[in-house]
Amino acid sequence: MILRRATLFDQPERGRVDLLIRDGVIEEIAPAGSLTVDPPVEEYDLDGRVLAPGLWDEHVHLGSWAEYRRRVSLEAAESAREAAELMAAGSGAHDAAGSAEVLIGAGFRDGLWPDDKTAGLLDDYSGATPWVLWSVDLHSVWLNTAAALQLGHEHALPEGVLREREAFGLAEQLARGSGDSRDQWVSDALDAASARGVVGIVDFDFDDNHANWTRRRTGEDRWSIRVHYAVYPQDLDQAIARGDHTGKQVAPGVNVGFLKVITDGSLNTRTAYCCEPYRGISGEEYGAMNYSAVELEALMVRGTQAGFVPAFHAIGDEANRVVLDLFESVGVSGRIEHAQLLRDVDFTRFAALEVTASVQPQHAVDDRDVAEHYWSDRTDRVIAIRSLLDAGARVVFGSDAPVSPLDPLVQIAAAVTRTDDDRQSWIGDQRIGVREALRASMRNDLVVGQPADLIALGADPLWLERALSQDPHRLAQALRELPVELTIVDGRVTHHAL
Repeated sequence: MILRRATLFDQPERGRVDLLIRDGVIEEIAPAGSLTVDPPVEEYDLDGRVLAPGLWDEHVHLGSWAEYRRRVSLEAAESAREAAELMAAGSGAHDAAGSAEVLIGAGFRDGLWPDDKTAGLLDDYSGATPWVLWSVDLHSVWLNTAAALQLGHEHALPEGVLREREAFGLAEQLARGSGDSRDQWVSDALDAASARGVVGIVDFDFDDNHANWTRRRTGEDRWSIRVHYAVYPQDLDQAIARGDHTGKQVAPGVNVGFLKVITDGSLNTRTAYCCEPYRGISGEEYGAMNYSAVELEALMVRGTQAGFVPAFHAIGDEANRVVLDLFESVGVSGRIEHAQLLRDVDFTRFAALEVTASVQPQHAVDDRDVAEHYWSDRTDRVIAIRSLLDAGARVVFGSDAPVSPLDPLVQIAAAVTRTDDDRQSWIGDQRIGVREALRASMRNDLVVGQPADLIALGADPLWLERALSQDPHRLAQALRELPVELTIVDGRVTHHAL
């Protein structure tokens, strides 16, 4: 394959160039018009478009995202009653997961709701139909009485709410029952991601990811995105018995990823483990850990000895402290997923311990109101990407889809502007530049010998930054809507809109 008349991202001094791609790698880069190949190969004329490394989403719950796109959306709910009303309104328009009798809703944010969630409130609208309502952060799920009884969680009544590990278990239970339809939904979601320049994902789905991805890739050539999937503690023994380890290829385009452990909760569920108590709550609430430090250390040691790189979820600043201490005491490197709230003294520890901060910039936009309510005394340390980079940390970006959309350009816009509405940038001194944001979403470079995981853009994002730097609202919109006109993975075109 030859890409003609490309402008290389962040290399304008080279002018327009031609690229030869062979066997999935960049084989040659030459001045435009000077590259010839015999016999002729497939060609695409980029006509000056910016060619950039493809984008990775470093944190996705792919099966949940694929389902979320088909569920009753609860994003607009500003109260528990409004969520129930949205479920009732959507009861005839959406597929159900697991059983045709179960109605699934997703995406509610209840951190600032004025009323309580109860199974009885849902019962008023649902009747005997089982309803399952997922919070946007997936750390809690709200059931009506029929669903609690059918799914074996009657102990949650009368509230009908499952949190943390119980909620994750229900996610696995529903995933197992969704059958072949879920694989098709995943395929559709990946096609949509390709159209936004995604060349690879790290899948942290709450499921048996080894079984899912080896099944999905068997005999299939349509899967267009590289996948690194996570292994959770309950599947670790089985993975070790198979000889799995981080980086092992198990199917075309599919590799074993990280050992994922969810150490604490989330801000919206008020379960993220913090050094100081949450504000605006009666009594003292600090959140909590899902595992003891002893259990976490044992998992980290066992996983790393078997060749797994640990990726430990930590959102509260106390949870991040605990996990950083474990990386230091065990003497291994890895990743912290989210790193949402950090102590001032911990920013430099990421670089010192060679721990990657896997951050979701859109959370700074979506969570600003709930953070201002519960963490009003510490907002300068929330999604503090500028501080992490200045401290020398390696930062990578993900979406945490379905918590935010599987679209790296959304994350890039949020990191650069920290706004997506008419309000000013939230904690604006934590904004970063477009070049830095793009690099946090890329894994390869535009040089000979690198993988041919590439995208052609309809506008130069660095030019957009220069032109709109004084207007963060317009810049945010321009970056979120940046056209992706060609996506190439491993030297194969996976999206074409030239």
